[in-house]
Amino acid sequence: MLTKFETKSNRVKGLAFHSRRPWVLASLHNGVVQLWDYRMGTLLDRFDEHDGPVRGVCFHPVQPLFVTGGDDYKIKVWNYKLRRCLFSLLGHLDYIRTVQFHPEHPWIVSASDDQTIRIWNWQSRNCISVLTGHNHYVMCANFHVKEDLVVSASLDQTVRVWDIGSLRKKSVAPGDEMMRIPQQMNNDLFGGGDAVVKYVLEGHDRGVNWASFHPTLPLIVSGADDRQVKLWRMNDTKAWEVDTLRGHMNNVSCVMFHARQDLIVSNSEDKTIRVWDMSKRTGVQTLRREHDRFWILAVHPEVNLLAAGHDTGMLVFKLERERPVYSYVPGALFALFALLLLVLIFLALPFLVPPPLQPASPTAPVQAFLPL
Repeated sequence: MLTKFETKSNRVKGLAFHSRRPWVLASLHNGVVQLWDYRMGTLLDRFDEHDGPVRGVCFHPVQPLFVTGGDDYKIKVWNYKLRRCLFSLLGHLDYIRTVQFHPEHPWIVSASDDQTIRIWNWQSRNCISVLTGHNHYVMCANFHVKEDLVVSASLDQTVRVWDIGSLRKKSVAPGDEMMRIPQQMNNDLFGGGDAVVKYVLEGHDRGVNWASFHPTLPLIVSGADDRQVKLWRMNDTKAWEVDTLRGHMNNVSCVMFHARQDLIVSNSEDKTIRVWDMSKRTGVQTLRREHDRFWILAVHPEVNLLAAGHDTGMLVFKLERERPVYSYVPGALFALFALLLLVLIFLALPFLVPPPLQPASPTAPVQAFLPL
């Protein structure tokens, strides 16, 4: 692993990469949200309006927005160009663990210790669905990149996959505005009927802290307090456990698929980040810290970068070197590509050497060359 950037701060509980700019957001246990330029190594801005720890943070994929969720039961939507909070979304009754923007629709999904998952329309600033079914803290909830699905992980030892297809089709006629208030009250009390549980994945022996979809394959990965990372597969009718990855010595805090390689990355309170080969189901890399427990991971959606948050800050890193190791000596270039040594020899052949330029005669006519 190659560390590209590192910060020292209060405990980092949430991380998010910007999709196009070299930025990373870090939400801290002391209530501060930091915006860093990891290429320049500079703190660009800080946002401090939450009361208590901020556990969830996410950039919008297109708009100059990000969302945060904290222990003050509030979801806040911010504009980083205006450098201020635009509004808060209220409805959760306990700590908010994660928040995420939908890649296409104007939706935010949030997971909370009140045992519910909520989906919000950030344009209308309303809660449009409450997903009930977990019977302990919901530690995370994530949208699928392409499908109408949400995956959630809970301390009730289950991972749940929710079908939210009806939310896409849902529309309110102009004359139905008066019907929205009692319907909203029903949703808040009993949960909306727009999302249904599709699968309940049981296999962990203790509370599950994280679950993530694979960006392209029908796979889910989860990590739990039983120190295990589990890989699940799903189809149209069922979901089942594929394998268990063992190696962590304490609670697994977070686990994700690598965006561009067949790898799984997990981190843990055992102070390690582990990288697993998805096809061989074996560990291939381990990064250890001496004193700091890891809490959160983020995978860059476009480039080979990851970030991890721990007790005293965060680090941005790559799993492998992308530029080849090389050495130049006069007349030759030695480069190493995936254990293949490439040698380029430069020969100064006479017919390749251009003739020396002749000084122009002061009496010679001036010629102008115009582009065709």
